[in-house]
Amino acid sequence: MAADTGDPRPLQVPKRLLDAVGDDPAEPVRSWLDSLPQLAARRLSAWELTPERVVTPGGRGGLVVLVRQADGAPAALKFPVPGPGEGDEAAALAHWNGWGAARLLRASPEDGALLLERLQSAVSLRSLPEAKALLEAAGTVRRLWVPPPADSFGTVEERTEAAAELLPTLASGAWAADVRPLADEALDLRSGLTARPPERLLLHGGFRQGKVLAGERTPWLAVGPRPVVGERAYDLARLVLDRCEDLAAGPGPAAAARRRIAKLADSLDVDRDRLRGWSLFRAVEAGLRHGAAGDRRRAELLLEFAGWL
Repeated sequence: MAADTGDPRPLQVPKRLLDAVGDDPAEPVRSWLDSLPQLAARRLSAWELTPERVVTPGGRGGLVVLVRQADGAPAALKFPVPGPGEGDEAAALAHWNGWGAARLLRASPEDGALLLERLQSAVSLRSLPEAKALLEAAGTVRRLWVPPPADSFGTVEERTEAAAELLPTLASGAWAADVRPLADEALDLRSGLTARPPERLLLHGGFRQGKVLAGERTPWLAVGPRPVVGERAYDLARLVLDRCEDLAAGPGPAAAARRRIAKLADSLDVDRDRLRGWSLFRAVEAGLRHGAAGDRRRAELLLEFAGWL
């Protein structure tokens, strides 16, 4: 992918992003991927940015290019993959205004481009020992839980409704026939959890250790939100699933998983039962999705983790 910016170095779309969206049947996504070179070239020119390099392997949610602004200041130019909730990432980052998350410098509704405070893309909380990583993650996510702007984002109930409707079908697949009881438990838990939400806060929506990068203005800042409004336990549940492969490889994984829930819940004043419920639901939902996509190893690990809870 070459951008006509005066810089002879080509900008290559990372393989991880190509693999994630290259076969997407949605026409808008395919068109976006095809037009990405032109989009990048126009935005680099319009904002007077000099590209340094594409972040690799990068994420599955968009292309990120490390750039220099006209005054020489470093920044990161991101092109999120288009889809549901388009524009939500920019709105959430603007609302946080650098509090616990990367600061949004500029945004273009025209092509979805975001100019972000540059962080150390190669250094996430996953580079730390687990206990230290969980401590820093808790301190970071706590800052993100603020009152949301009025009528700006969807709710946890809405986001999980489609997944809940799909779970019985996914659980009935031949490979997953024995997990139907676990899927039923996940559905029952979700029904109870969404019946009476205890709070309405702005959540990151996809918070995990890999979404927290080292910064200069403050040691750790969150990136890549999928913002949603709901209770803190939903946001914390994805963090519970982090490094589940490490727990599986260690002694007493079931007890270790339950201790993790207790420790995170208590450190952030979140109800243990609600955190367990959302952790189980998110583990089952993610496990069945991975299984349907052919990633049996990851699917079985996540479903095993759910069984420990």
